[in-house]
Amino acid sequence: MQITAAQLVTLCALRDLGASSLNEIVKFTAIDQATIRGIVERLKARKLVNVAADPWDRRKVVVTNTAAGEELVDQITPFGFKISEETFGALNPAERVALLFLLRKMIEED
Repeated sequence: MQITAAQLVTLCALRDLGASSLNEIVKFTAIDQATIRGIVERLKARKLVNVAADPWDRRKVVVTNTAAGEELVDQITPFGFKISEETFGALNPAERVALLFLLRKMIEED
């Protein structure tokens, strides 16, 4: 099954966060609101996520991974670790930490 990087990031966020609003997913992934809506719709169409009204606030939707979504994340995650290792290449542990720190700083909101 083919999946985009943004779709994988969304599935991973839902795995880590659990049931989440679109706003929570946006904050966790740094993907903008309009884009995340489209991603969630495509994942829903592929039966990788469930979307339901929030029981306490019917205006808000709550997104969760389906069993198929969780299984896909479990299958793909090892490849992500391999790609990360190849990306880090010959960086020593201190350089890896510094790089991750700088990347996180770049995506932080003001």
